[in-house]
Amino acid sequence: MKEEGGFGAGSVMFSFLLGGLVGAGLTLLLSPLSGPEARRRLHEYADEFEDRAERYAHDATEKASAAVEKGKDYLEDKKSVVSSAVDAGKEAYDRERKRQKKEA
Repeated sequence: MKEEGGFGAGSVMFSFLLGGLVGAGLTLLLSPLSGPEARRRLHEYADEFEDRAERYAHDATEKASAAVEKGKDYLEDKKSVVSSAVDAGKEAYDRERKRQKKEA
């Protein structure tokens, strides 16, 4: 689903998270922390980002599954409507044919 600017919500969210990660990494690299302390913090941020990405992927998968199920239900509903209409058309055709045979 695209927004007015041509970018979907997923693209915007991913760009936002990626920009935050890059900004956090640059902040740590340019900070006055010692090497081991900076690496420890980078690992913490990376682990946190990984957890968030996994949650985001899980949520997106659940939403996609729900949308697929909703779509299947919708199609099944419309299929039954079309099927009923076709059956009604066949019955009307058969009635009209019988009526015309009786008149002839």
